[in-house]
Amino acid sequence: MKKITFLLFLPALLFAQEKPTKVAPKQQGKYDTNKFSQMYDLLATPNMFRNAAGAPGPAYYQQQADYKIDIELDDKNSKLTGAETITYHNNSPDSLEYLWVQLDQNQAAKDSETPLAESDRMTQTFPAAGFADKFLKKDLERGFNIEAVKDVKGNAMSYTINHTMMRIDLATPLKPGTSISFNIKWFYNINNYQKEGGRSGYELFEKDGNKIYVIAQFYPRMAVYNDVEGWQNMQFWGSGEFALPFGNFDVNITVPADHVMEATGDLMNRSEVFTPAQVKRWELAEKSFDKPVVIVTQAEAEATEKGFSNKKKTWKFSAKNVRDFGIATSRKFILDAMAVKLSTKNAMAVSIYPKEANPLWGETSTITVAHTLKSYSAHTFDYPYPKAVSVSAEDQGMEYPMICWNFGRPDENGVTSEQTKNGMMGVVIHEVGHNFFPMIVNSDERQWTWMDEGLNSFMEYMAEQELGTNFPSRRGPAKNIVPYMSGDQKFLEPIMSNSETIMQFGNNGYGKPATALNILRETVMGRELFDHAFKVYANRWKFKHPTPEDFFRTMEDASAVDLDWFFRGWFYSTDFVDIGINDVKQYYVSETASEELKNAKVRRGRFGQDPGPFVYLIEENNAVLKANQKKGLKVDEVKLLSDYMKTLSAEEKGTLKSPKYFYEVEFNKPGGLIMPILVELTYEDGTTENFKYPAQIWRKGNDTARKVYATEKAIKKIQIDPKLETADIDVTNNTWPKQEVKSKFE
Repeated sequence: MKKITFLLFLPALLFAQEKPTKVAPKQQGKYDTNKFSQMYDLLATPNMFRNAAGAPGPAYYQQQADYKIDIELDDKNSKLTGAETITYHNNSPDSLEYLWVQLDQNQAAKDSETPLAESDRMTQTFPAAGFADKFLKKDLERGFNIEAVKDVKGNAMSYTINHTMMRIDLATPLKPGTSISFNIKWFYNINNYQKEGGRSGYELFEKDGNKIYVIAQFYPRMAVYNDVEGWQNMQFWGSGEFALPFGNFDVNITVPADHVMEATGDLMNRSEVFTPAQVKRWELAEKSFDKPVVIVTQAEAEATEKGFSNKKKTWKFSAKNVRDFGIATSRKFILDAMAVKLSTKNAMAVSIYPKEANPLWGETSTITVAHTLKSYSAHTFDYPYPKAVSVSAEDQGMEYPMICWNFGRPDENGVTSEQTKNGMMGVVIHEVGHNFFPMIVNSDERQWTWMDEGLNSFMEYMAEQELGTNFPSRRGPAKNIVPYMSGDQKFLEPIMSNSETIMQFGNNGYGKPATALNILRETVMGRELFDHAFKVYANRWKFKHPTPEDFFRTMEDASAVDLDWFFRGWFYSTDFVDIGINDVKQYYVSETASEELKNAKVRRGRFGQDPGPFVYLIEENNAVLKANQKKGLKVDEVKLLSDYMKTLSAEEKGTLKSPKYFYEVEFNKPGGLIMPILVELTYEDGTTENFKYPAQIWRKGNDTARKVYATEKAIKKIQIDPKLETADIDVTNNTWPKQEVKSKFE
């Protein structure tokens, strides 16, 4: 059956001016610059290690590094001594002539090149303490002191230290399928991270002389060897974090006997380090799913922190299939815990904190840990480890397997502002969430910050919104990234930039990828397709080492959505979104052609016949329209259409619409980033109607796109992206009729 809408829009196709044929002049050829071109020019070639679908291939391998470590903390001198046995398993097809070990503490050593690689400028006004710190104080003794590297028979092994990396030369190459064990002995002086900076160290409480230690990067750690780069032995300059192989850890940690500790892994000697009452409280916590149980009470912690025991106690932890190890210890710690029920297992949510963190931490931390595990597990896979620990460490936010340090405390009177509480909850979600990315889905942080920080910030945003409290998320909402994306291009880099080359680290590595994924989920793909593909990625690469290509390919492979245009624009460029309304024209039905149409020659049909008669659509303000006063003419009053309607049955007539108003809207794209066009029509009676045009509307390299609306009600307003879903940097061109906008970021 023919449709009226076909008749209404025929004039645009049927009329054309005849022009004399001209021979086109010779022109220069052009290269493919279409933003919908596939990403073969950007992605690594699929192979037997990583296939074209974004999954591990049949030849995929990864190395394993197992550790047996004994360390001791000298609390009075803030010194750590350690000895470790590393067993390195070569699962690659290559023979290895040497091994690379990371010495990340050397980034703070006297001979570190990190300060030399940063520009410096003179500050003309200093507080006295700041002047003394910068110009008067001697450099502190920091970094690893390697005392010995030996094989298991006690023979010295040849090694070379290159700043934050150490090469161990092997007497004979390590063949595929074999392993080697060797011993390293070391010590280093622990930093006060509040004064010196750093991702770990100690916090000094001057009132009572106690310290909270958050210890990480504390042992020489194996570098990654894989099919992508061979050895990942890029130096640690301070921004790019860590690339590490999985392995098993058995760690003995000797500390003052009055300390309370948490660390990566299962505590193997709980009855030796806790009192019988505390052990019973822990057993109760393992059955408490609705609220935390306090294991070490505030009263117990306050009593302990008044003394400084000269005795020692050794805590024994064992962790399987983890990539790293972290420790938190202090005599100031309160400890609480609760059980978390996941779909296939239970896990423990744990918090340790000083009295200075209460009541905020006792009321909030462990509950937030539990919420995070539930939210992330629902979107990826059930949290596989036995516990997740949140440690109160002011001025910190850092993550390790099963344990993380988080800032946010009440003031001295125990009062917590809403801003402080939200900040603390946000950082707990973020750092606990890092257990999934990159502690389990083990991407290379040294190369690609966004693969852990960006994906995790996106997951954090979803977890925050699932709290159901209108949580004020900083990263994720599209409108929040607009100031960055509209900034000076001199200070912007693509997301696909190495961690050390990024000028605006937080915006580039955290904010922009989180926003991109949120837009991908909400606006481009839809939640069902996105959530399935994202879960496929997480499960394909849990306990493995994915690359950016693996993520990009999996998201397409599991959804049947072509996303090359999206990843090319959002991740490989600094283009921005700016889509506007360029022009709006209103048309009216007519039985009389305008002068322009009368002067045009009717295009003949396929077999030469005249395809008329026609229904004409006349643009407003046209002379014919005014002369005939057809402005109020209804569609069914046009004789041609009226006659046509008489040929239809009542049933056929019931399927037809009755439009009275006709508009042609031209959209333009001042910005370079391709995005769908989201349009909201507001009618004169105040009702609204929304349309979504896929990004493919721009697929032919066009800078403008047109859409025709045939409506029963007059349109009062047209607005693009009314809910600010696309990160459009300039909303002043988003409405018709044009409206004054106070700020383009609103």
